[in-house]
Amino acid sequence: MKASAFSYARATSVVNALELLVAHGDKAKVLSGGQSLMPAMNLRLISPELIVDIGEIAELRGIGVRGDVLSIGALTRHVDLLGSPEIAAHAPLLKEAVAHVAHPAIRNRGTLGGSLAHADPASELPACMVALDATIIVSGQAGERRIAAKDFFTGIYETALSAQELLISVELPVPQKNSTHFFHEFARRHGDYAIAGLAAQAIVEGDVFADLRMAFFAVGDRPVLAKAAKKLVNVALTPAVLSDASTALGEELDPHEDHQHPQQDCARSPTRAVPVGSPSIVVSDPVQAGPLSGASRSGILLGDWCGRGGQRR
Repeated sequence: MKASAFSYARATSVVNALELLVAHGDKAKVLSGGQSLMPAMNLRLISPELIVDIGEIAELRGIGVRGDVLSIGALTRHVDLLGSPEIAAHAPLLKEAVAHVAHPAIRNRGTLGGSLAHADPASELPACMVALDATIIVSGQAGERRIAAKDFFTGIYETALSAQELLISVELPVPQKNSTHFFHEFARRHGDYAIAGLAAQAIVEGDVFADLRMAFFAVGDRPVLAKAAKKLVNVALTPAVLSDASTALGEELDPHEDHQHPQQDCARSPTRAVPVGSPSIVVSDPVQAGPLSGASRSGILLGDWCGRGGQRR
């Protein structure tokens, strides 16, 4: 299929882009990398009257560290995140996650801002923003707004961004030296949409988590910042503690049905012990378990994260 007829305007600045968005309202769509917008238009899932191309606005690109803040422009491409020494040093979780985003052709064109504004609940980057406690900066004719990532995503393909606003950058707090991260997703093959995934960031003191943020994706209508993570903070990771957290997590998440692997098939998951110094913790074994629901996969991810102790900086 082909997109329905539309008009095209190339914005020359943020101010110019906002003027166009205000003039045309929800009849306009912003084009950054186009890796989600163009397929949706070709399938006629959306039919905007005007495309506002912001791809040549240089002020929306770039990665930099100012004090204890890592700033990333909205037009920064996935491939730039992968190759950035600043990202590798200060947001290794993000670098690891980007490698799971689709395939090289997509990563060469797709942008951070485009991914966040699209708000696909199965996408890796929104979950990373929540796990990293990011602030998303949007601009409108009335000025800028700073929105916590956990409040930015409001539903499936829905955000706090209005039709007259533009996402311009993201700010991440530079992590402490005793920080650690973990990323994993279940997908039928690398590059496919995630069936379930976890992006996590923590601060480790001794053998315990002093802070832990676990953001699950593809298990709800937006990234889920797990409240169950609080049960793993400032305590020794014993089997009982992990079991309690896993139970709380199962009650908290509401994954979509996997029609190839119905959820009633998921109850019989054998276990294995994974050493964490002393004692061990027990987690479900994804290799032996066979078909698993989103909730079961999320429980495995929790156990796998605790078992590995993350990756310390």
